Amino acid sequence: MLKIGVLVSGGGTNLQSIIDSIEDKRLDASIAVVISDNPDAYAIERARSHSIRTEVLPRGGFAAREAYDLALSALLKGHGVELVVMAGFMRILSRPMLEAFPMRIMNIHPALLPSFPGLNVQKKALEFGVKFSGCTVHFVDEGLDNGPIIIQAVVPVKDNDTVEDLGKRILAEEHRIYPQAIQLFSEGRLRVEGRRVFVKGGAEADSALENPVATIFGG
Repeated sequence: MLKIGVLVSGGGTNLQSIIDSIEDKRLDASIAVVISDNPDAYAIERARSHSIRTEVLPRGGFAAREAYDLALSALLKGHGVELVVMAGFMRILSRPMLEAFPMRIMNIHPALLPSFPGLNVQKKALEFGVKFSGCTVHFVDEGLDNGPIIIQAVVPVKDNDTVEDLGKRILAEEHRIYPQAIQLFSEGRLRVEGRRVFVKGGAEADSALENPVATIFGG
């Protein structure tokens, strides 16, 4: 069974979706450890309520980002972690982590990458006027929200959406597709070639989406 380590900084709703998927037998994995850089993260309480091992590795006390990541990678390896899952972990990983877990670190981002990397992405999407948004699970590399894309889910952007409305719609899809991506890894079905991730035996979408839906064409 695949052993995963989950990195968190905040509330941990994606962590909860992974826990639920494991307990419901939809995800063939076990959480070896949940690690937070924030001792007050509610995600830690979520993990403890399910008797999952937790560790807190605060940001302070490290001279550089690389030193922190060396300690983080050692902690993960000490728990036998095979796949690292970032679930609201508010740090950019550096070379020591990437070399310790090459193409074995996943992240989820609340936008359709490569559009809108970084923070406040729902606000950016609304301001830009896109008609669709969504979320992306990707492997982590040295760039910001830049690694090879594993799976994406699309949601419509509605005319009366607030940042909160759009965020909730996207978050529901995050909770759905993140466990799916981890399960694909667990089954050995992901193959990375350059920037492309191929899914062995995966069904492909074959229909287009339109927003707003045209009800009248022509005059």
